[in-house]
Formats: sequence, structure tokens, C-alpha cells
Amino acid sequence: MSTPDTTPTSTPSAPVRIIASPQSWIEGEAVRQLEAVARLPGMRLAVGLPDLHPGKGAPVGAAFTSEGILYPYLVGSDIGCGMGLWDVGMLARKAKAERWAAKLDVEGAWNGDVEGFLVEEGVKPAGFEASLGTVGGGNHFAELQRVEAVHDAEAFASLGLGEDRLLLLVHSGSRGLGEAILRAHVDRHAAGGLAADSDEASAYLTRHDHAVAWARANRALVARRMLDGIGAPGRRVLDVCHNSVTARRDAQGTRWLHRKGAAPADEGPVVIPGSRGALSYLVAPLGDGTGNAFSLAHGAGRKWTRTAARERIKERFTAESLTRTSFKSHVVCENKDLLFEEAPPAYKPIDRVVTDLVEAGLVRVVATLAPVLTYKTRSHEE
Repeated sequence: MSTPDTTPTSTPSAPVRIIASPQSWIEGEAVRQLEAVARLPGMRLAVGLPDLHPGKGAPVGAAFTSEGILYPYLVGSDIGCGMGLWDVGMLARKAKAERWAAKLDVEGAWNGDVEGFLVEEGVKPAGFEASLGTVGGGNHFAELQRVEAVHDAEAFASLGLGEDRLLLLVHSGSRGLGEAILRAHVDRHAAGGLAADSDEASAYLTRHDHAVAWARANRALVARRMLDGIGAPGRRVLDVCHNSVTARRDAQGTRWLHRKGAAPADEGPVVIPGSRGALSYLVAPLGDGTGNAFSLAHGAGRKWTRTAARERIKERFTAESLTRTSFKSHVVCENKDLLFEEAPPAYKPIDRVVTDLVEAGLVRVVATLAPVLTYKTRSHEE
């Protein structure tokens, strides 16, 4: 899909806030993109989180509020992408990561009752069901994790979690559905927005909300396939979306909150994952949300482009070495380019990202989670 130019020329800028310490490296292009979005008509606030990095026309790791107009392009092509966390009914010490890494396969169409599954999830079919229950490419993954440390025992226990049990974190979205929705918009409007009270905006939001629900169901089916693969039951603990646009109504009227790679700070605890060779953080949001657009970082954020990562990391590591991490966890990724593109050095340090949020008074760390097995892709075609 071509990338429309989102840089306006003469519109007054909305306030721009970047929540990051001097110790966090933020690329200049990401700041330029954030400032460009702030100049779009109707924009009221642009917030960059500590994982801020350049995207296709608009930055990732950011949240924006607008009035009277909404911008599908700021949501992007993977509408509904997010993170789901499952409590696995298995003790962490009984994990068989090497055996699982050899046999787990979450590619291709699920051979179960897709229609019945969608009914269970309360979601209508979308025409993309051949991809339902698949992780997808890029930075998506399904990761079995163990509890490294609990920092807030009360909050941890309130989620029904136990320190000795495995967890499963799934990061995926709406697969081709969201891209089809964005393409239909871009073909008519490029990067332009939609008047919030227009029929076109209403139609987009209906399709958007369907994609968000479909993406949540997709994560649930990925989890089911992973759990079936290791022979364990599971319970969904949380599921949050980080690519969306939603209405927020208050005494001042209706504002449209766009999140592009930004976890919600108004839906309870969230998991902020690091790279596949780093900890993930289970955090509880703090504050009233107004200064950070009710949003948090959604991950570590890329430090290098995919091309740069391939070139730099191939000089330092073999593909085989990247299938194990410093945590002794296993990585299933049989696409060699993706293995290099998604290597831990390509990402910012997650510890710094979360520390920035803590120091800004936006989160409290509940627990840290360490990787046991990260599933990205098998080599055969979907």
C-alpha cells in the first residue's frame, strides 16, 4: 500500500508531548512525524510514548486526540492489533520448551469449527477466516512465559495468577481484514480524515469495530491452538487493543482518541512486552490519563529499521544462535529474514521504556515475565 503524505502546511499545531526521559533515544524522524500529525485539522493533542518510533507516514508508539474529525490512517492497517494474556494451567517447572519448539505449529487455517468459535466469541465472520487463529508476520508472536518476579503481590493475586504457573502472551491483530478496511479508505481519501458526523465516518467505525472484535477473537484462537499444542488448559486474563480509534465523551464534548501502537491506560492492567530476548512487564496504570491521552507504551519500540537490523545482525550472529536467548528460552522462527529483523538488538531496552512510564507516574509494575518459548512462524506457506 502506498504511503500518503500526512504533512499539512498551514494548520495550527495541537500540543505535542513526548513522555520519555533523556536516557531514552527517540529518533528525530519519529518526532517530525508526531509534530506533523499535531498539525492535522481538528487535532487537539499528540502524545509520544517511550517506545515512539517512525512508521509509514505517522509514528508508532503514539496516541492522538481530535475533535470533529477522525483519521483512519492514524489507526493503520492492522486495526484491532493488541495483546492477550492467558493463565496456562501448567506449572512453569513442567515446561518442555525444547520439545514444544520442535512440534508447535500455528500456521494455516484452523481445522476446527470456525463458525462455532466466532459465535462463542460473539463476532460475525469477516471473509478472512482462513487466517483466523494465525499469528501473522512482523513483530507478532505467541510467547509462553514464566513469572520472573512479583512486585505487587496484591494486584498480581487479584488477577488470579500464581507465581509458579506458565503464562501465554499473544500479540496479533486482524490479519488482512484491517488492511482491507484501510485500503478502501485510502483509495478514496488518501490520508485525509472523515467528518465525525458523516455517513462515511459511521460506516468506517462500524467496520473498524468489527475488525477490533475479530482481532480479539483471532488472539483467542491463537491461544487455543498454542494451548492445544502443549496439552494444557488456559484462562484469558486480559486482552487489550493498541491500534484503534474510540470516542471519549466528557463535559467538553466528544473527542476521538487514536492509538497507533499505544496500549490503553483506562482498561486495567496491561502487559508491555520487550523483544523476544527480554522481560515483559505486567503493569497497572496510574493517574487520570489526561496528560498521556489515556495511553501507555505497547512494547519496546524498534531501534533499527528491518533493513538495518538484517544487515547489522547478520554480521554478529548466526541464524541458529538467534533461536536461543539469554534467558535460555527457545525461538520458533523459520523465516531467516524475520529472525534477523526481530532480533533483540533491533529493539529499545524494555527496562528503560517501563522506567520512563514509572518515573512519569503512569504505571506501577505488578510483575516481570520471562520468555520460555517464543513462536513466530514455521517455514511452510499459510
